[in-house]
This record gives sequence, structure tokens and C-alpha cells, in this order.
Amino acid sequence: MGKSDPATDESDDEQLNKAIEELRDVLHDEAAPGAGGHAGFVMNIPVEVQIVLGSAEMPVSELMALQKGSTVSLDRRIGEPVDIIVNGRRIARGEITLLEHDPSRFGVRLTEIGGSAGK
Repeated sequence: MGKSDPATDESDDEQLNKAIEELRDVLHDEAAPGAGGHAGFVMNIPVEVQIVLGSAEMPVSELMALQKGSTVSLDRRIGEPVDIIVNGRRIARGEITLLEHDPSRFGVRLTEIGGSAGK
């Protein structure tokens, strides 16, 4: 993978953030009582949401040596924010939390959304 131009990345992020805000505004306006818009249709479009705890890079030989019980060190530490990825783009960051109604499961509390969540 090649490195991209930071100025281009910033421009792409600005365009994405602007598009997200415009979509929020449109959906909010159409969802208002008496508005005959298509917000319900748009709100039912499925998207892929991923929560990224971290990543690791290793040679194929180490990958092939992994077995049950192996530990893979990630590039993040406990307590660092996780990325929320929607359809391949980071749209927010958050922190891992236990669910109050089911402490055997965990979730993500959003801490940054949109503009503050660049690449």
C-alpha cells in the first residue's frame, strides 16, 4: 500500500464530514411531523459497522505458527479509543464499556463523531 497525500486525505475527510452533516440535516427535516419525505426508506438501508480494537503486522511465518492459545499483540493499549468504521470509513471513535443490562457483554460508548474522527 502506498502512502496518500495528507492534504488529499484532509480534503476527503472534509468532504465526507460535510456529506454526513448534509445527510443528517435532510433526514432530520424529512423526519419532522407532516413532512412527506423518504427518511424511513433511507433509515432502513443496511450498513456494515465494525469496531476496530487494533491491528497487528507480522510475517507470514508468524501467522502460520499461530495456534489455539496464541496471543497476538495489537497496536493499541487498554483504555485507548477504538475506531468505529461504517462501510470502510472511520466515522467515530469510542471506548469499550460493559452493558448495564448484561454485564457478560460489552459495547462501545461513542466519544468522538464526524469531524474529529479523521483517518
